[in-house]
Amino acid sequence: MKFLTFDTSLDKTYITLFEDSNMLSERIIDSTDERYHSAYLMPAIVEILKENNILMQHISAIGTNIGPGSFTGIRVCNTISRVFAQQLNAKLVGISSLQILSRINTSCKNSLILMDARKNKVYFGMYSPIGEEIEAPKMIEKEEALSLAKLDFAIIADNSIHNFLQENGISSLDFQSGEYDLGKNLAYFTRQKLQNTDDDFHWAKVKPLYIQPPSITKPKAK
Repeated sequence: MKFLTFDTSLDKTYITLFEDSNMLSERIIDSTDERYHSAYLMPAIVEILKENNILMQHISAIGTNIGPGSFTGIRVCNTISRVFAQQLNAKLVGISSLQILSRINTSCKNSLILMDARKNKVYFGMYSPIGEEIEAPKMIEKEEALSLAKLDFAIIADNSIHNFLQENGISSLDFQSGEYDLGKNLAYFTRQKLQNTDDDFHWAKVKPLYIQPPSITKPKAK
């Protein structure tokens, strides 16, 4: 089975192409001064397929990051993945960014994933050492996240929360500063779900995980 995964929800675009357990191609794309990384998604997918002499019709399944993360990035990868899956009659697997990040943990401790949600709130998720969901992604107060972080977890955080925890004497892995292959993590969970569940993975079942609505800027009163 050939499957394609892509993620534009975090700081980079990650794309992988697999045939069963063999990775055929991978791209990790940074933003530039002119364009945000998600703008390169479609050209990169076309390039990868061409390099491997594979047509989109040969893709049986697609995996994508449903969030939380960048609102624009979530919209991009979820919209494209749903259109692809619908047109190709392919299976669509949605994986949360927090579960993807949990695979950075190589210890025997449970993972505590924390990402800045702004306004003194934090996106939170808890996972077993092998990435099984213990607490589903949700939003909590920053002080509650600090209390949880004092317990015995492997903590994975973005740069903002990493610094906040560090100021309070708590260590964490800053995924934004490290070189972590999150594309392979997404592919791992996609393949795992496809192999271990009887879901039909219909494209309409996959929805963006915004958790909170995007902020709206109101026009100034005249």
